[in-house]
Amino acid sequence: MKRFLSWEILLGVFLIVTSAFLYLLHYTIFRDVHHIFIYMVGDIAFLPLEVLLVTVIIHRLLSARENRAKREKMNMLIGAFFSEVGTRLLTYFSDFDPKLEEIRKDLIVTSEWSEQDFLSVSNCLKNYDYGVDIQKIDLEELRSFLLEKRDFLVRLLENPTLLEHESITELLRAVFHLTEELERRDNLRQLPATDYEHLAGDIKRVYVLLVHQWLDYMRYLKDNYPYLFSLAMRTNPFDQDASPIVK
Repeated sequence: MKRFLSWEILLGVFLIVTSAFLYLLHYTIFRDVHHIFIYMVGDIAFLPLEVLLVTVIIHRLLSARENRAKREKMNMLIGAFFSEVGTRLLTYFSDFDPKLEEIRKDLIVTSEWSEQDFLSVSNCLKNYDYGVDIQKIDLEELRSFLLEKRDFLVRLLENPTLLEHESITELLRAVFHLTEELERRDNLRQLPATDYEHLAGDIKRVYVLLVHQWLDYMRYLKDNYPYLFSLAMRTNPFDQDASPIVK
């Protein structure tokens, strides 16, 4: 830090000395102090406007452009997550949600949905009693799937772009926790009721975060990428009639 500040100070001193030398050279050649001060005052008067343009307007434009680029990269990563892991987990968990019929029709997203529709469904989901019937879930199959995808999830978590997205980071953390819980158990078919209840809570945590993240991602696709949104609608994990085939 001290070295960096020393470099800045040296540069500042060099620029000031250079400016003074050039003014002195101008005076030596033309012997016109009046002309020098006219331009000096004019330059100083323009300085606040220059600061305004550079630090406020241009900086904000560049910052907005950078933020858009970050959002694009972040949503590309979220899309990769759902393609590789998220959609399959949603389909699997929702199949064993005993109360899914209460909200299934609300999650059949169409191209006619407005921003208000997404907001309304999102608010409705906050009051939904999520749950899964863990006795019907093949925990061995779930463990195998999550372990197979663990390297992919690790690479996602290592990406600095996702660190700025709190909800997807929390989702990945929940998925990793569920993976570790399942991995640590030798026999998933013979567990006490209390342990099944614990695992059901871990699955529910992932399920809740998945649903909300999926809805946000669907809204993003509808607003920005109609062709990706079309495929997402045709593979909707909550639509029992969903098919990737265009009819």
